[in-house]
Amino acid sequence: MIGYKTLAVPGPTNLPYEVQRAMEVPLEDHRAPDFPNFTLPLFADLKTIFRTETGRVFVFPGSGTGGWEAAISNLLSAGDKVLTSSFGQFSTLWVNMCRDFELDVQNFDVTWGEGVPLEDYHSALSADKAHAIKAVLVCHNETATGVTSDVKAVRQILDDLGHPALLFVDGVSSIGSLDFRMEEWGVDVAVSGSQKGFMMPTGLCIVGVSLKALEACSTSRFPTGYFSFQDMMKMNGQGYFPYTPAATLLRGLRASIDMLHSEGLANVVSRHNRLASGVRAAVDAWGLKNCALAPKWHSDTVTAIFVPEKFDANDVISAAYHNYGVSLGGGLGKVAGKVFRIGHLGWLNETMVLRALGGVEMAMRDACIPFQAGSGVGAAVEYYTDTRQPLSLAAE
Repeated sequence: MIGYKTLAVPGPTNLPYEVQRAMEVPLEDHRAPDFPNFTLPLFADLKTIFRTETGRVFVFPGSGTGGWEAAISNLLSAGDKVLTSSFGQFSTLWVNMCRDFELDVQNFDVTWGEGVPLEDYHSALSADKAHAIKAVLVCHNETATGVTSDVKAVRQILDDLGHPALLFVDGVSSIGSLDFRMEEWGVDVAVSGSQKGFMMPTGLCIVGVSLKALEACSTSRFPTGYFSFQDMMKMNGQGYFPYTPAATLLRGLRASIDMLHSEGLANVVSRHNRLASGVRAAVDAWGLKNCALAPKWHSDTVTAIFVPEKFDANDVISAAYHNYGVSLGGGLGKVAGKVFRIGHLGWLNETMVLRALGGVEMAMRDACIPFQAGSGVGAAVEYYTDTRQPLSLAAE
């Protein structure tokens, strides 16, 4: 196929040239005496992305799934009770991992299209007078359904009830894109990955850990091994790792953090909201339904879109890829074949979104889905031009 392919999945995301160039370096000695000159500032600046001053951020070779395992194995023990909710493929997989670790799981199975059930969490924690619940799990952004949950509200429930449970957050598709405040929201473990908001290749599992959580490591009876927070903390303090790090990816991470700082985290959040709003305008113009059941659940990093009944979303995904070189996210679990997903996060601007929306329109025509050609693209164009800031203001 001539020309660029369009990557419109919710991860991996587009790779900026600056990050790519940063990784085009000779392999280096990760035990060199000057390696800490690079790593120590990197560790410090990672904390600014998670927005924590007192916590630590660890970087493991791996993916977000490894971060889930790290949180469980470092801080809990078999038989510990955890409060969870499942409302999409990834929140469900995290719950399943808790069961695999033989934790006592109190799970709320929520309608896919909604998020963390705050009232149910409040009831469960209020009834837990003996504080048997050791951890509360929140999937901040459920990538399978395009749903964002209110992490701050969960912390407020814990604080109002004086409950000491640790707060675990899956921020894989939110950190570096959506508003996330680890320290302010009292998050004890925040899991992310390199391939989404950090605009990098897959391969790094990035985990923020609070002081409270680090203290809880001493009570865990699970073996940690590869994911040991304590081993990582000891070696990171000297600027090194307990085993061979993905040093080339770390160079890319340095460039990614610099780009996020240059734009400003508040601007990053605002940009993602604006891009997502244009996609949602397109969905409305097509006459299709957002998988997220109400605006309060709408994700600013991924939109899952229902195709009309009697149509197969996989036909849209296949036509987009094979006919037009556009990669869309597929439906997972309960919504397989029912939705296609448009990722709109990372290194992205309005015209890149419009390219994806145009590909979707052509693919939907090929799949014989009824809609007015150009309606979605036109709605997004109108939104983006109507909300564009003057250049003098955008540069401030």
